[in-house]
Amino acid sequence: QVQLVESGGGLVQPGGSLRLSCAASGTIFRVNDMGWYRQAPGKQRELVATITRGGSANYADSVKDRFTISRDNAKKMVYLQMNSLKPEDTAVYYCNADIALFSYSLYSKNYWGRGTQVTVSS
Repeated sequence: QVQLVESGGGLVQPGGSLRLSCAASGTIFRVNDMGWYRQAPGKQRELVATITRGGSANYADSVKDRFTISRDNAKKMVYLQMNSLKPEDTAVYYCNADIALFSYSLYSKNYWGRGTQVTVSS
């Protein structure tokens, strides 16, 4: 069974920083693309940032130049460094990963974590 577990959320003042982490565990052959999404109350889940296994990153316009996504393939982890946080960044942040389960197959499956709350408020 594959699990994604996020950590690092919390309450921070505007202008502050947080670092989110997500660990993938279970029967995994290879972790492909990984990413972070967020969902604010009353809104749809939206993409924050994604990163390929090779390290190519993609960001939502709203977080460019403030957030940085990175990963450690050996540890099967992805990170999101969030700087200059704004109240509008308040949301539940979800980790997402495309995971190949078997070495003998190209089959991969998409997984979600349960989310971690980030609240930006004075």
